[in-house]
Amino acid sequence: MRKLSDADLARLRERTRLVHAGRNPEEQFGFVNTPVYRGSTVLYPSVDKLLDRNARFTYGTKGTPTTEALETAWTQLCGAAGSVAVPSGLAAVTLVLTAYLSSGDHLLMTDSVYRPTRQFCDGVLKRMGIETTFYDPSVGRGIADLMRPNTKMVFTEAPGSQSFEMQDIPAIAEVAHAKGAIVAMDNTWATPLFFPPHERGVDVAIEAGTKYLGGHSDILLGLVSANARAWPALRETFEAFGMCPGPEDVFLALRGLRTLALRLKEAEHQALAMAEWLAARPEVQTVLHPALPTCPGHDIWKRDFLGASGLFSVILKPAPRRAVAAMLDGLQLFGLGFSWGGFESLIIPFDCSSYRTATQWNPGGPALRLQIGLEDLDDLKADLDAGFERLRREAAAAA
Repeated sequence: MRKLSDADLARLRERTRLVHAGRNPEEQFGFVNTPVYRGSTVLYPSVDKLLDRNARFTYGTKGTPTTEALETAWTQLCGAAGSVAVPSGLAAVTLVLTAYLSSGDHLLMTDSVYRPTRQFCDGVLKRMGIETTFYDPSVGRGIADLMRPNTKMVFTEAPGSQSFEMQDIPAIAEVAHAKGAIVAMDNTWATPLFFPPHERGVDVAIEAGTKYLGGHSDILLGLVSANARAWPALRETFEAFGMCPGPEDVFLALRGLRTLALRLKEAEHQALAMAEWLAARPEVQTVLHPALPTCPGHDIWKRDFLGASGLFSVILKPAPRRAVAAMLDGLQLFGLGFSWGGFESLIIPFDCSSYRTATQWNPGGPALRLQIGLEDLDDLKADLDAGFERLRREAAAAA
């Protein structure tokens, strides 16, 4: 079997690249998968080589054959200049923010961002002397009015965490680049398969590999890819932090990479069918799924995205809190838990109203976020149907 070059891989279609990227069986004695390399110390054959750090691998925090395989594959998948793997999705976010921002800088952060990202901005970045302005995610080219001479980064997330607002990433990127700012994006929902970030103007893209890349709710991992402009600062900061992920998690991510396209397509199919079913329910006021024509931001999704994953939200018609709790507590197939992207279905209630600052969250009813797993759709619908019956019964008793 002849080894594939980078040029060979670039000519292949996506599903084929996912199977072959980052693999080199010749170096692994013919075994298909790069094994788990655990280690800190690397031995050198001579003093000269040790003093010059003249080796492919120099120390465990700098990388191993396992991490190199994942980072190489991810770089090829994203069309990036380079990638790094870190211990979690949140670690990926904090690495990006600290790699490009210094005391006295100004950051523009979407108001719909993942809440721990917001907390890092309001806490750690503020202590570092970095000012954050949260902006309306629908601003588009209007981001120009918020730019300052010291604005060094515009941070985006599409769709928004929980509330699913879409952002016009190409328009934001064009304006930000004209002002000399870096554009970062949390691309976890779509992954590079459904939104190729660097083709759309993003300099630095973040992915929580904990979600779809792992696919089984059993790893914590983050990935960051960067274009040529942003890559040197990312790699330098990564090495300064020693922010290396666990070897078993990296191995499981590599394994998940091979089937990522198939699982994402099934997640898309499952979630869209469920979203359409929920949109017809009398208890549901609104379904926030970007692939639905009735969802705000659908036109942006249709223009810029190649698909939709298995996560979306719904707004119920007004109901007492205890009625919603009765609905959720009795579910048998939907787990009550954070995260998503695994094989199992999940559901959580949420309320953004207490921490949104640039925009107002007032949906008019209780909000639920759903992760649709790989169970049979009819079974999932039956579970929710029984839940809606509990909701109606409890709401009637409270009236």
